[in-house]
Amino acid sequence: MSDRESNSLGRILALVLRHAPEKFGVEMDLNGWVNSRELSEAIQGQRRHFHWLRGWHFEAIANADEKGRYQVEGEMIRATYGHSIELELDLPTDDIPEALYWPCDPETVPTHMELGITAGDRNHVHLSRTISNAMEAGHVRISRPAILEIDTTRAVADGFTIWRAGKTVFLCEEMPAEYLYHVENDDPSIQDMIATWEEE
Repeated sequence: MSDRESNSLGRILALVLRHAPEKFGVEMDLNGWVNSRELSEAIQGQRRHFHWLRGWHFEAIANADEKGRYQVEGEMIRATYGHSIELELDLPTDDIPEALYWPCDPETVPTHMELGITAGDRNHVHLSRTISNAMEAGHVRISRPAILEIDTTRAVADGFTIWRAGKTVFLCEEMPAEYLYHVENDDPSIQDMIATWEEE
């Protein structure tokens, strides 16, 4: 599979498994799983240049994905996060790091520090394992994202559920302001990342 084919297939997987399974006529269960063979046949039917596609290609994509966007179990595949459709994701809630991170527009920091973080137009708030992961996620939309640190130990102890969704991504439904800390931009790790992006 070429890089172009892999990227194209990745976009199709994101569409089907996160947002619109009906566009390819595949059935999804309430936990987000679809049958790999049925999905490969559906993609072949709509995208003739993928005539060679088989279910095992999805497992290769899932295993190669550094962020753990997809999960494959037997003949079933699902996206682990990023959904805009209502699902009951049965994701693990153990081994949550003591702190997680979330990027935002610097102008919205005071609002979040007062009101907390909500999912907005997504089903869940997406938290990152490291400051670097959060900066990378935020940099897609914001040239210099601000970073909020979440005291997950205290939040979980107080009854808030956090799920492990991928290798670097964690989900929660909301995060109140009392568990947030603003990581200042003079933090050396943030300065190094900003400098790297400005050189590119």
